[in-house]
Amino acid sequence: MIEVLVVDDDARVARVNAAYVGKVPGFHVAGQAHSAEQALRLLEALPGVDLVLMDHYLPDGTGLSVVREMRRLGHRTDVIMVTAARDVATVHAAMRHGALQYLVKPFTFAGLRARLEAYARLRRTLDGGGEAGQAEVDRIFGALSAPPDRDLPRGPSPATAELVRSCLMRAGGALSAREVAERTGVSRQTAQRCLKLLERTGRVRLTVGYGGAGRPEHRYVWAARA
Repeated sequence: MIEVLVVDDDARVARVNAAYVGKVPGFHVAGQAHSAEQALRLLEALPGVDLVLMDHYLPDGTGLSVVREMRRLGHRTDVIMVTAARDVATVHAAMRHGALQYLVKPFTFAGLRARLEAYARLRRTLDGGGEAGQAEVDRIFGALSAPPDRDLPRGPSPATAELVRSCLMRAGGALSAREVAERTGVSRQTAQRCLKLLERTGRVRLTVGYGGAGRPEHRYVWAARA
């Protein structure tokens, strides 16, 4: 059984993430922490923790500062960042400090499950021990690669779907297909197809507004929640 410590400043979100972890076979939640200090204290009290799901924004520090302190204290526990921090500097810092995965909020159960299953594959591969040739090394590193989010729409490429999804998530309100196209640089037809497919998965909600000429206009707002 893989023991997991869930760290998130929001107790409600921590409970949701813990419930998600508990639904993945082979994983068990060892504890929950809502601050940097509490996370470090639990790591000392729960020496059997294999994996930390680490939020970045904590009331008394950052997730990366916790990871740095973990390493200074000799904790070799693996870390998956689970956070709303999406700036490249933070992502890069997480890589430098040895985070195995980086999952951006909001996410679905399927998104987290994919990362956990990838981590479990890595553990199984490493438990085999022995020496590794290039093929085995490639397999070890490949075990960290989670498949694309199963809730992403089919049709447009994953990169295009992610571009449209990120645009809506950042918008803070409803956008039309034309506005999404202008903000992302994709064609209006591609944006419309992506939005329709995202709507079918329940991740986008369709509303009706009115354009400049007073005509009804379909507008889309991000509706998914972590």
